[in-house]
Amino acid sequence: ASGMAGFNHTGVNHAVFYLLGIPGREDLHMWFSIPLCISYVFALLGNGLLIFIILTKSNLHEPMYLFLCMLAGIDIAFATTTEPKALAIFWYNNREISLNGCIVQLYFRHTFFISESGILLMMAFDRYIAICYPLRYTMVLTHSLIGKIGVAVFLRAHCAIFPIVFLLKRLTFCRNNILPHTFCEHIGLAKYACNDIRVNIWYGFFVLMSTVILDMILILVSYVLILCAVFHIPSQDACHKALNTCGSHVCVIVLFYGPGIFSVLTQRFGHHIPLHIHILLASVSMLAPPMLNPIIYGVKTKQIRDQVVYVLFPNQNCL
Repeated sequence: ASGMAGFNHTGVNHAVFYLLGIPGREDLHMWFSIPLCISYVFALLGNGLLIFIILTKSNLHEPMYLFLCMLAGIDIAFATTTEPKALAIFWYNNREISLNGCIVQLYFRHTFFISESGILLMMAFDRYIAICYPLRYTMVLTHSLIGKIGVAVFLRAHCAIFPIVFLLKRLTFCRNNILPHTFCEHIGLAKYACNDIRVNIWYGFFVLMSTVILDMILILVSYVLILCAVFHIPSQDACHKALNTCGSHVCVIVLFYGPGIFSVLTQRFGHHIPLHIHILLASVSMLAPPMLNPIIYGVKTKQIRDQVVYVLFPNQNCL
């Protein structure tokens, strides 16, 4: 509470806001920054290595790996929208952020989140075609179609989030300019306005339902169809191999949607949970997928694993 008091201003239309980091735990900011920084570095290095390997190895220019390359790129961008600012708060107490800076941050954060959800849906579609229609796989998922799908995924995300910029710019922020978090978000910022924000709330709900929730439903449908096809395969080895190709993707899906769902549930029903726990959960849900996705694919996908070993330990192949 003492940290908030020093920044509290009312009565004007605020052009500057202050991100508190972890309210009530300012004395532990330096300790929080250590796992945050390590996770961010691992996310950059892991996804960067994944992109390099996929782009430079012609035998990995298959639909599944091209989608994985897009996922890795989004993960780097997604983590970079918030983590440098969070580290600046923890290390240098650099809490100030302009209203426009806050809107830009939340715009790209939400855009990359929806983009990642869209890529995960396309990866589920890829597995559906590969398992249910294996003979038509390369004919259906051509490089041209994959490129168009990637563009469509990014355009959908930008078109969904772009109106939020105008919905926020129309507001007058004359209450508080203290944001008890490490990053900006749409409703988290809008609730500090003196205007009626029902349009913001309903539009945010519409975007969530028409993108992320719809993606989750379609992914579930894809895997129901995949399981139906797999269990009709007479060969046990072929059945096991088909399921194994989906293992990495299922892990990544759970890692992406799981923490977010858990965070929403704790905010809705965990009223007794301290605010700093909510903020830590939100930070984990943002940084865990970018950090762990390359590890999951590196461990569970032999082609990726072999290429990582070849790049990192080239002399090992000569022994």
